[in-house]
Amino acid sequence: MRAVVSRVSEAAVTVGDEVVGQLAGPGLLVMLGITHDDGPEQAETMARKLHELRILRDGLSCAETGAGLLVVSQFTLYAATRKGRRPSYTAAAHPEQAEPLVTAVVAALRMRGATVEAGRFGAQMAVRSVNDGPVTLIVEVTARPKSEV
Repeated sequence: MRAVVSRVSEAAVTVGDEVVGQLAGPGLLVMLGITHDDGPEQAETMARKLHELRILRDGLSCAETGAGLLVVSQFTLYAATRKGRRPSYTAAAHPEQAEPLVTAVVAALRMRGATVEAGRFGAQMAVRSVNDGPVTLIVEVTARPKSEV
């Protein structure tokens, strides 16, 4: 599971003319990608990392400040671009696997007490954000090899 996380002063996602999620104040915009090896364990770990990530002003986290998170599914985070000019998305999970895991990350954040808004899975979305800093990180959570389980 891979997320590109930006500290923002505001952010919104729209589908057509409808605002489906927004942060009116400071928080985190999370672009979230799912790969084939991801499961519920990675969703829970990602939610914890995002909620406790200390990148807000004064080195604080959403857990400490109550700042919101806007989570937007982004299968293109698993694009392979090393060869040629056309990205390959074979590392991205299929929608039937990815959608429940994006939903699981959002649910796990809410279970932790986070204020969470979300995009609409599979929709053509317009994402608007005002980056603060700018501060943008890549956060990855991978499945442990079976030999380590």
